[in-house]
Amino acid sequence: MSESRRTRTKLFFLLGSLTLFTPISIDMYLPALPTMSKDLHTGPAEVQLTLTTFLIGLGIGQLLAGPISDAVGRRKPIRFGIAGYFIASLICAVVPSVYALIALRAIQGFAGAAALVVGRAIVRDLFSGVEAARYFSLLMVITGVGPVLAPTIGGQLLRITSWRGVFVVLAGISVLIGASVLRWLPETLPPERRRSGGLQDTRRAFGELLHDRGFVGLCLGCGLAFSTVFAYISGSSFVLQDVYGFTPQQFGLIFGVNALGLVAGTQINRALALRIPLMNLLTAGLVGAAASAVAILVVTVAGGVGRAAILIPMFTVMVSLGFVLPNATALALNRHADAAGTASALLGAVQMGAGGGIAPVVGIAGASAYPMAVAMVVLSTASLGAVRVLARTAPGARESVAEDARRDQLVELLSTEAEL
Repeated sequence: MSESRRTRTKLFFLLGSLTLFTPISIDMYLPALPTMSKDLHTGPAEVQLTLTTFLIGLGIGQLLAGPISDAVGRRKPIRFGIAGYFIASLICAVVPSVYALIALRAIQGFAGAAALVVGRAIVRDLFSGVEAARYFSLLMVITGVGPVLAPTIGGQLLRITSWRGVFVVLAGISVLIGASVLRWLPETLPPERRRSGGLQDTRRAFGELLHDRGFVGLCLGCGLAFSTVFAYISGSSFVLQDVYGFTPQQFGLIFGVNALGLVAGTQINRALALRIPLMNLLTAGLVGAAASAVAILVVTVAGGVGRAAILIPMFTVMVSLGFVLPNATALALNRHADAAGTASALLGAVQMGAGGGIAPVVGIAGASAYPMAVAMVVLSTASLGAVRVLARTAPGARESVAEDARRDQLVELLSTEAEL
């Protein structure tokens, strides 16, 4: 393997590891939610608040880490964020009550936000347009490993330890990722490209983003689509185990298969991005997610139609979202290359805020599939509406002639490599 190929491979795995913080922090302890509810003497809604506060902390942390990374570079925020995540994870393992856990999860999310937001900004530092969308799609191969393995690992850990042991494992994973990043991740934002205007410059950057209708539409579309996933994430553990009778180990397997569906969608999207405009792919994914969510609601209302009837549309929701998340992210960040960290922060904060708000709503009726199904329908259709009304009609929504030419160059290059 040549030195340049080794460097690209190393960067790929490093950036992928940064994006793992969110899925492993959410998914690894999902099989333990019913057990945690009993152990901490509380209800499903209170336990699901640990998901909500984690996402709220993750959202707020991104709003801080993103602008900081635009000012001081990408590596420093990651270093302090991972250290904070490690400490918070260890404390989560020994908390005495659900309310203490709810608070600590917010701190854990706040600290872990640096890895997520800076990882996206680094991709934008290095790539743009179609190349960025393809790279985000490629990264989701690694990101998808988290949802595939985390619930399965979590379910198996419950055979030998309690839910507290899961948080100890999370702390250990953060050490491994942190050491790798600090050893091998290069600085991608040189001093001459950094923003140095302090608080006033940060306020101005956020103002520019919020006045860009296309960026706002993509932010809302991506955030509401993420909320659709999170309605499934926060509700499926109770629905599949308490309503449909799956074991924690079976739930982990099902969750992993659905995550593979997301990965499959991103890789199909990666190939199609060379030939089809990103906005068209994004819209197709949103339509597919909304249709699948409606199917879940129909199955729930019908009742008594068997396990496969609920599992199939859950899978197709994830496949469809493989067309949404990378394209929405690339299109949004491409509009503001000079403030990639701040744009990434706002994009992530909207995702986490919208996703965090849906968890207690899904758990409000306890072990019932109705809240999850209704939430998925409302959120997926609202996501489609935000993109169609705001982003698709905004100035600059259509890809430029330069992007079309770049796509043609990529197709020609890949064809040449295939012939060789």
